[in-house]
Amino acid sequence: MIRNVILDWSGTLVDDLEAVWEATNHVLRRAGRSEMDLETFRAEFCLPFVRFYERHVPEVPLAQLERWFHEHFGRAQERVVALPHAREFLRFCREAGLRTFVLSTVKREYFEVQARQTGLERWLDAAYVEAWDKRLWIGRLLSEQQAAAGETLFVGDMQHDIETARHGGVGACAVLTGYNTLPQLQAAKPDLIVEHLGELEEYLELFQFAWPPPAAFSAARGPVVTVGAAVFNERDEVLLVRTAKWSGRWGIPGGKVRRQERCEEALRRELREETGLEVSGIRLVGVQDCIRPEEFYRPAHFVLLCYTCRVVGRPQVRLNGESQAWKWLPLQAALEEDLNEPSRRLLQALWQRSTADADPMDRSPLAEGLAL
Repeated sequence: MIRNVILDWSGTLVDDLEAVWEATNHVLRRAGRSEMDLETFRAEFCLPFVRFYERHVPEVPLAQLERWFHEHFGRAQERVVALPHAREFLRFCREAGLRTFVLSTVKREYFEVQARQTGLERWLDAAYVEAWDKRLWIGRLLSEQQAAAGETLFVGDMQHDIETARHGGVGACAVLTGYNTLPQLQAAKPDLIVEHLGELEEYLELFQFAWPPPAAFSAARGPVVTVGAAVFNERDEVLLVRTAKWSGRWGIPGGKVRRQERCEEALRRELREETGLEVSGIRLVGVQDCIRPEEFYRPAHFVLLCYTCRVVGRPQVRLNGESQAWKWLPLQAALEEDLNEPSRRLLQALWQRSTADADPMDRSPLAEGLAL
């Protein structure tokens, strides 16, 4: 039974990815190297971070690289915010009597500023920071906190976090909110991969803090009702978002329906949370039965209610950390992207209808339906 939870900081509790990416590009520029786009950085960055520097700028002394990094990151860290579900998860742990600790490479002065400005410090029992190689620190943490390895779970967003958990003999849980991609985390073979800390909370509550997770974790919950929408702007372009949970593929925004929540209200909430958009003209256009989709981050069965809608006012997309990128595209161009299969099926059906209609939203979808 889990009684202690160790959490990584960056990418697990707080979103500092863009700040670290920008600071790293500053280092590369100072070293005369080409900058990396965000996707390349996520694929290349690793811990201990000296491995990353040795691979890309081996001729520059580490002390100099660190000075370049911190001269930029110190100004950028004011944009660091708590990830969605982080506060709620820490509060859940406190109320359930679980102790929570941080084990992170983050510089102490940065951690103190970020913990204070996010308000997360109040929910932590202790923090072990500036741990350049966490594998060398986890034993110390367990010993000092008198935490039994069999009662402890380590949660992180990178392969190094999974390696650290294995080194300490504790449970290993990977989250998709940070630096490493789904294939990278799958290769590390954690006990469990979750989309975010909210899902880990759901698991711990469902199985009464048992670990490791039962093989039937997904099946135990049964089919999950979800909602998703093809969101159109005033130019009839559709919004695509790219998420780690769909193996980095593009798709429509959406999410799970909560208990005692109407499906249309769930859609409005998910769009608001995930993209910051308000919508109108919501229409149900089809239902998909998604059973163990290959691109999804875990075996799952969900029933997807597919909608169309339009943005209210000027579209200003603000991602909340569950997605890594977004773009507006005409339907035909959207179909040329690397889409997850449920989104492809919906957009293909809308495109086929649009070739006969001036506006794919003109006719009543409930009357005609879509062949999904």
